[in-house]
Amino acid sequence: MLFDRVLIANRGEIAVRVIRTLRRLGITSVAVHTPSDAGARHVLEADLALQVPKYLDIEAIIGAAHAAGAQAVHPGYGFLSENAAFARRCAEAGLVFVGPPAAAIEAMGDKIRAKATVSAAGVPVVPGGAEPGDSLESWRDFPALIKPSAGGGGKGMVLVRSAAELPDALESARRTARAAFGDGTLLIERYVESPRHIEIQVLADTHGDVVHLGERECSLQRRHQKIIEEAPSPFVSPETRARMGSAAVEAARAVGYVGAGTVEFIVDGTTGAYHFMEMNTRLQVEHPVTELVTGLDLVELQLRVAAGERLPFGQQDVRLDGHAVEARVYAEDPARGFLPTGGHVLVLREPSDGVRVDSGLVEGGVVGSEFDPMLSKVVAWAPDRESALRTLDRGLARTAVLGVVTNIPFLRALAGHPAVRAGELDTGLVERVLPELVPSVEVPGEVLAAAALAFHAMPQGDDPWEVTDGWRIGEPAWTTWRLESRGGVHAVQVRGLPGESAEIRMNDETVPARLQHSGADLTVTIGGRTDGYLHVRHADTLWLGRDGEAWALTRHLIGDPGDRPGAADMGDGVVRSPMPGTVLVVKAQVGERVREGQPLVIVEAMKMEHTVTAPRDGVVSELPVQAGQPVDMDAVLAVVSTGEL
Repeated sequence: MLFDRVLIANRGEIAVRVIRTLRRLGITSVAVHTPSDAGARHVLEADLALQVPKYLDIEAIIGAAHAAGAQAVHPGYGFLSENAAFARRCAEAGLVFVGPPAAAIEAMGDKIRAKATVSAAGVPVVPGGAEPGDSLESWRDFPALIKPSAGGGGKGMVLVRSAAELPDALESARRTARAAFGDGTLLIERYVESPRHIEIQVLADTHGDVVHLGERECSLQRRHQKIIEEAPSPFVSPETRARMGSAAVEAARAVGYVGAGTVEFIVDGTTGAYHFMEMNTRLQVEHPVTELVTGLDLVELQLRVAAGERLPFGQQDVRLDGHAVEARVYAEDPARGFLPTGGHVLVLREPSDGVRVDSGLVEGGVVGSEFDPMLSKVVAWAPDRESALRTLDRGLARTAVLGVVTNIPFLRALAGHPAVRAGELDTGLVERVLPELVPSVEVPGEVLAAAALAFHAMPQGDDPWEVTDGWRIGEPAWTTWRLESRGGVHAVQVRGLPGESAEIRMNDETVPARLQHSGADLTVTIGGRTDGYLHVRHADTLWLGRDGEAWALTRHLIGDPGDRPGAADMGDGVVRSPMPGTVLVVKAQVGERVREGQPLVIVEAMKMEHTVTAPRDGVVSELPVQAGQPVDMDAVLAVVSTGEL
């Protein structure tokens, strides 16, 4: 018998996704949230919501489950999903943990132990050594990959190509492992050249039944983090699928696995030889592509298995239909080295037809620096791979998050890259072609013109004399709009009434222009070209969105003469925060003379520190932040002037 109430010990898009299945099954959903997450989408969509101090507070989660009358806890992924202590604590508290037994989590959570366990079960593993029994300093089979034994998600992994690199690499990996996982134990493995990352979805019940649901191709990665995933793999033949699936089933059996899990393999892209890497003892971020090609709801199956039911099908019943591709939408800026971003979600548009969107976003919400920057997933299905990629691209083009910089243009470029279209993938592909994928910070001319026209059409104040129609005796006057973007400062001239007939002058060319708007939708005709945008103004910044791209253009520049005392000579001396976060350290003071490159402020976000330096020699004329202060992306941290104060 299924549960009446289930608490979800997670947040964001996975919590919303679990709620969707619970609602369909008629099960009451219970959300938890921290004080800063009270308005989050998963809280709004759940049947009940309770506040906890932190998502990692096990006793608070247990207490919330009891208070809500829940019989089971679904951990989603991340946070507590692979925490054996949490699984045990749920059992002690009389709650069903919707996941594997604690012993299975422990067996697969330690990479060294996991390799030994599956190897004994006949599953092929990558040759390697491990501490504490082996002296990794004596390893001589290069190239090699160092990994933290207790870790995951690519953290602490270091590629070593020679014996000379090994000592420093071991020291670096051990330091990262201790900081990230509290355990500096390492293992080393032979590095597979041109590797593909292919994983097998498994399901197991408490009656001894174990099946696999085919593979997912997860080779499109950056810094060991997956970006786009698909099912099935364009590389795997039916015969290889059967062999890898059988190996994955044996790996699950070897640890007495129960529930949904993923066995990850590294596959030689030349020979097709595959080796066990690790097992993720939870639902995966990329599980929707498996759901779309199998027609199964993995969360429902997790719940039924946790309630003691048998799997309702056998291996012979599993069929893969069509092709599915998923892209992860992150609050990050590819043009700034993929630094995490954030801000207020001013306008949100997510496609509702043709693709599946798993999202934790809500219009008016805040994307901060406390949590993982993944915002949503756009997932496309089609009868064949080429059509699925086209459908994914259309879905991404119809996705807009104004107010937060995202990686959507990068995703579109990656999904459309010739190597990706051809299925010629390996885990190093993204890094090799990265310059081709990162969007330019330059703003297209038609977007600048649209922004100037939009500013021109907006009321600039309550005074009728401030109407910017350029009226004067004789012909209308030109109004010059100076707009700042990350690509620089741009001047665009406008005259006339944009809603009737206006003119734009830019780069010594004058063309007719017209603007129409309805809510957030904006239609702009400049010359003979008509474009549709989403738009919203936030203070002196106008956000424009089109085809998955978004631009933030600001008027009232710091540096405009007359804008503020002493501002005329600031120019590029304005120092802005590269990401939303918290000021950790202020390393300068007003009046101090600094050199170009000298550290001024250290900003922390998502456990990552970024040192902001002086852009030129000069004097610190403004320093409006202090340690402990939260800051938005592009917030002014300091101003370095060229003259004396």
